[in-house]
Amino acid sequence: MEFRTTGFNGYAVKYSPYFDNRLAVAASANYGLVGNGRLFVLGLDASGIHAEKVYETSDSVYDLAWAESSETQVILAGGDGSIKLFDIAAPGNNPVAQWQEHNREVYAVAYNLVTKDSFVSSSWDGTVKVWSPIRSQSMLTLPTHSCTYSAAFAPRSASIVSCVSSDSHLRIYDLRTPASATNHLVHLIPAHGHAPVPGGPQRPSYEPAEILTHDWNKYRDTVIATAGVDQLIRTFDIRNPKGGPVAILRGHNFAVRKIAWSPHLSDVLISGSYDMTARVWTDGSTSATPSRPITLGPEAWGDEYGRFNAHTEFVTGVDWCLFGTEGWVATTAWDERVCVWDVRTVMGQNRTRFHTP
Repeated sequence: MEFRTTGFNGYAVKYSPYFDNRLAVAASANYGLVGNGRLFVLGLDASGIHAEKVYETSDSVYDLAWAESSETQVILAGGDGSIKLFDIAAPGNNPVAQWQEHNREVYAVAYNLVTKDSFVSSSWDGTVKVWSPIRSQSMLTLPTHSCTYSAAFAPRSASIVSCVSSDSHLRIYDLRTPASATNHLVHLIPAHGHAPVPGGPQRPSYEPAEILTHDWNKYRDTVIATAGVDQLIRTFDIRNPKGGPVAILRGHNFAVRKIAWSPHLSDVLISGSYDMTARVWTDGSTSATPSRPITLGPEAWGDEYGRFNAHTEFVTGVDWCLFGTEGWVATTAWDERVCVWDVRTVMGQNRTRFHTP
């Protein structure tokens, strides 16, 4: 199925955590460089995809998140540094709440999945902020001192926050620790890996590169995947923050813009890239999945299961449906399109990884 965001280039797409037939899409005019933005709330039925609500903003929008505390609310990350909260059950087309503390573009927003009463934002101004939707000001600011593209709460902890940024590092904050001089920072992990150690295990050396996206594994709550400008997807286990990447997924030809772990399988993730493809991967962590034998260790290589080639511009948003038949995903791109498709159509012999009804 397909929906056109005519005149607006897609930046992010998210399935509702409450319904399998509702999506939200953030899109911007003129590729997000100048002009306004739009939030599309889309419904899916037997006839296709249709717009239930459309909201216009005065500046570009780059990301969104469904509220975990209300099935009708969506928060939106703005190019003017604002964060807006829309409620599709409220009359009119104006946000029901708005915050303006970031000094540059807000590039990511994500809800707390545990307490469901707070959310996090990251910005090009070099900060991550923690918010409550019922407060007029942020509750906490975490400095990164570099352009920060993605931030999230850990899926099983209300106090662990992660982010990735232009300085090629993955940061882990524990809000339960004293702030002191570290501002709750507990791990600073170079996402480009380590140079070879004389006399030790020899691993490839990579140049630092901007990290654009990351996601927590839904089943292994210490595992995080990162990706960015150097085209590689890396997985890390924060129980061994100095151990370097656990696995590397190579295949994209240009920067990887968005990744998301499957809610159904612990080793599967999807990625969207500037090479105009969305790809499905395994990190090789389960013995039944790789098409070739893999022994996990320092920088093991994962497998690409298949790729979706329907988009004709940068793929900027990917997300999995939590409900119904396993394997349904939504992707959006700068080609002004939202596509809803089944990953099994591109997985070949590996489609049996997902249950067939």
